[in-house]
Amino acid sequence: MSGSCASWRGHIIVYGLDDVGLRTVEQLYLAGVKVVVVEDDADPRLVRVVRGWGVPVVIGSPRLVETLDEAGLGGAVAVICVLADDLHTIEAALLTRENRPDIRVVVQLRNPAVGRALSALSISVLDVAGLSAPSLVESCLRTGTHDLDLDGHPFVATQVVADVSSRLRSRYGSLAPLAVTGADGGDMVVCPGRDHRVRTGDLVTLLGTAAELARAGLHGTAGAPVPVRSGRLRSKWHLARSVFSAVDRRLMYALAGLFLLATAAMVVLRLGYREPDGTRMSVLDAAYFTVETIATVGFGDFNFRSQPPWLRGFAIALMILGALLATTFFALLTNTLVTIRIEEALGNRRLKQLNGHVVVVGLGSVGVRVVERLAGTGTDVVVIERNENNRYATQVRDSGVPVIFADATLPQTLHRVQLPSARAVAVLTSDDLINLETGLAIRDQLGEQGADVPVVLRLFDRTLAATVERNFGLGQARSTAALAAPWFVGAALGLDVIATFYVGSQLMLVGRLTVAPGGGLDGLAMQDLSARTRVVAINRAAADGALEHPPRRDTRFAAGDQAYLIGPYEELLQVLRRDTLSPSGLADVARARAKPDVPGRRGHQASI
Repeated sequence: MSGSCASWRGHIIVYGLDDVGLRTVEQLYLAGVKVVVVEDDADPRLVRVVRGWGVPVVIGSPRLVETLDEAGLGGAVAVICVLADDLHTIEAALLTRENRPDIRVVVQLRNPAVGRALSALSISVLDVAGLSAPSLVESCLRTGTHDLDLDGHPFVATQVVADVSSRLRSRYGSLAPLAVTGADGGDMVVCPGRDHRVRTGDLVTLLGTAAELARAGLHGTAGAPVPVRSGRLRSKWHLARSVFSAVDRRLMYALAGLFLLATAAMVVLRLGYREPDGTRMSVLDAAYFTVETIATVGFGDFNFRSQPPWLRGFAIALMILGALLATTFFALLTNTLVTIRIEEALGNRRLKQLNGHVVVVGLGSVGVRVVERLAGTGTDVVVIERNENNRYATQVRDSGVPVIFADATLPQTLHRVQLPSARAVAVLTSDDLINLETGLAIRDQLGEQGADVPVVLRLFDRTLAATVERNFGLGQARSTAALAAPWFVGAALGLDVIATFYVGSQLMLVGRLTVAPGGGLDGLAMQDLSARTRVVAINRAAADGALEHPPRRDTRFAAGDQAYLIGPYEELLQVLRRDTLSPSGLADVARARAKPDVPGRRGHQASI
């Protein structure tokens, strides 16, 4: 099947078939785009899946010109490189750029410095962890809100519980309804019309500006602001709490003994001590002499040579008891402070004070991004990681987040991180089986409290994720590959993907397209689009770029307009390609931009 690809035109080549690669190929296939996969160490199971879609797979290294020739690089319009190894990704991307300087190249890369270097070569660099982290954080915090920026205008997608039974239009006005889920947990209605009737208790997802939310009486639904302390202030606060909690009874007993001894000494000295001229000690003199004696300083300001025998005996007892109590107190205090410093360095001390925190299991590229975003909101975070040599552990600990090296499936580990008082748990390792085992162990430990603590699982397989949610009740299964794949598809097709997020278990895509003259959308009424796709705003070319929100259903697209759409990604990709980016349109673009030859490439065919 791969041999026929060399003469293809207007197709997209995907390097790599693991994780994001498979989801990217799937979305391109669903959108009707011709795709060729290049993989030198492909999983036979994944190859069978892709070939079952009619997508050819070229078995070979994308770092070889011969393999790229076989995949039809000469007639391709874009290349998506999602190899597992960053070094191989860099080599394949540079080789592609050398042989096709005009082709659109999109790569997955985790190193920001290398990413900036590739961007200078007109290579689009995307990071799966950074693209998927916002949705994972929202699932943990359960704010029910997603902040969107449409052409510099801030919008908020928020979830509310319907307080009355009515039509959407009469209760929420101009707010754009994105989804409605029945109070009984029934099927979700995606992008319903404003005349859709909701019942009290239904979960409604709406999109609008802050002013529109306020007019609908929903200004408080955007999520209560989370108090954010600066890193230095938070560090001092946790240290103060650590000191207070570390003060054990022995230290308190020693301090109480010193206080009682000093008080008794001040009373005795005030009443019994006489100077040679018969004057008594003042209260300040008694306090000064007591501290001087207990501290074994002995400046010679006062002496007991001329005092009664009982007072000299009391002085002896004061010196002995004072020295013993003071030594004990300072020894216990030193031990406490040293213990605090050691446990702070290991991240253990803060664990005892955690409440309303988020437990993150797995400190990979996705986990560290989620931790950074959670900490940025002022949320306490604790990390469980198996690998003691984890590359991100020092970075996370330096930011004040405790990291525990242990097995998250063990009850003692979950007890150590104060699981019952946690706000949420995010299981983010790169292994689906480990994530599932950990999620089940967490559910067992939480028991009846499990309904109050959301468990967010990172699962690659979407079918597995849906099955886990239905049968195990583990909460929310999220696929980072599914969240990130639309960005790669959009970048390859020349589209502008603004955001991806989940509404319940439905992945939603926010995209922007520019209507092409004479294309499939030019002159089309918005009401004629898919019922599961919503145009939330449109930037009119004829109105000097003024943003029209919300547009009327009978509004027609015009050439040059920029439309902002929200919907399930499968259908939105179809809409985004309905204009100039249909399979035939891609081929037309390739032919229009064809050049006779590109220097430096052996046997190069017509390029775009």
